[in-house]
Amino acid sequence: MNTQIIYVEGMTCTGCEQSVKEALEAVEEINRATPNHKTGTVEIVSRQRISDAEITGALPKKYALLNQSSKQPSKLKQLFPLFLIFGFILLSTGLIHYDSLNLNAMMHDFMGLFFMVFSFFKLLDLRGFQLSFKQYDPLAAALPFYGWVYPFLELGLGVCYIRDIVPNGILIATILLLGMTTVGVIRVLVQKKQMQCACLGSVLNLPMTEATFIENAIMLVMAGSLLG
Repeated sequence: MNTQIIYVEGMTCTGCEQSVKEALEAVEEINRATPNHKTGTVEIVSRQRISDAEITGALPKKYALLNQSSKQPSKLKQLFPLFLIFGFILLSTGLIHYDSLNLNAMMHDFMGLFFMVFSFFKLLDLRGFQLSFKQYDPLAAALPFYGWVYPFLELGLGVCYIRDIVPNGILIATILLLGMTTVGVIRVLVQKKQMQCACLGSVLNLPMTEATFIENAIMLVMAGSLLG
């Protein structure tokens, strides 16, 4: 399967999303089209790469395909929200523990804040997250229901870490949860696919990059170091 992200001008509401979706999915080679009027993007999953001419021909006259190189912001600009959120979580952890050097307690709070903040963004558009997440997470692809409950699992883990309820079972669950996703992220990076990262849900249009892998790796190392 091939996944590509295109930019479409003219989408202003969910009705526009449905029109674009129906038009593109009428193309024989396209298996699924997932438009997002907030970002002006459409994620296309197809048996082979769809040319700009085919996409333009399929779109209703109200909409126009935009040149990706002129429309797409730099990778750094796209990832800025992720870096900002990560920085705020790090700063919050530091402020909570400014008078203490208890490393385990700091990791508990950092991981707790991480899970709670990231689950919040996923829950803003649960369906959008589920659609994006199953594109690369192996378990969500096999069991779509898993994508619906994943943000709630993250929220539960966040509460446990914040409340210092961290037996080995919670740490193992963290490793399994993030480990499965990391496998999918590595696969996307190795295959050099263009894909939206669902780590902050579908509200923010973040590309899948090495930053996603590093973010997961940091959490996995923390969870592994806390295992006793």
